[in-house]
Amino acid sequence: MRLWSFTEDPAAIADYGPLETKAGKQFNIASIRAAKDHFVVRIEGITDRDEAAKLCNLDLYVPRDRLPPIEDDDTYYQADLIGLAAVTPDGKTIGTVTAMHNFGAGDLIEIATTQGGEPLLLPFTQAIVPEVDIAGRKVVVELPTISE
Repeated sequence: MRLWSFTEDPAAIADYGPLETKAGKQFNIASIRAAKDHFVVRIEGITDRDEAAKLCNLDLYVPRDRLPPIEDDDTYYQADLIGLAAVTPDGKTIGTVTAMHNFGAGDLIEIATTQGGEPLLLPFTQAIVPEVDIAGRKVVVELPTISE
């Protein structure tokens, strides 16, 4: 099966123990090898293509308590951003961070705005999010301008 890892060291995904679905079902990696932009893994108990096909597009996670502790003040897990206030550089509240995504072209930050409606989905880059303040419970967001 193909597996995309979003850990700092992508190959370390096999070191964190069983991967889990949001519902708590666990999957143990029996073997792993690097491929072009992903890993090819064999999952314990999955013995044929039909069984593997049933797991296609399944999101798997490592529970937070199995991840290494963070010792650097400037380091965080993306999950730590969920619930933080999103503010402009001058301190005006934009909304709240509701999710982080990666659809293959880079990380995106999702913000539910104070005005409601569709959430903002912005690139999670230094230019757009120049400051992450975990202790202050906020991210600073430079909203892109749209020119006509």
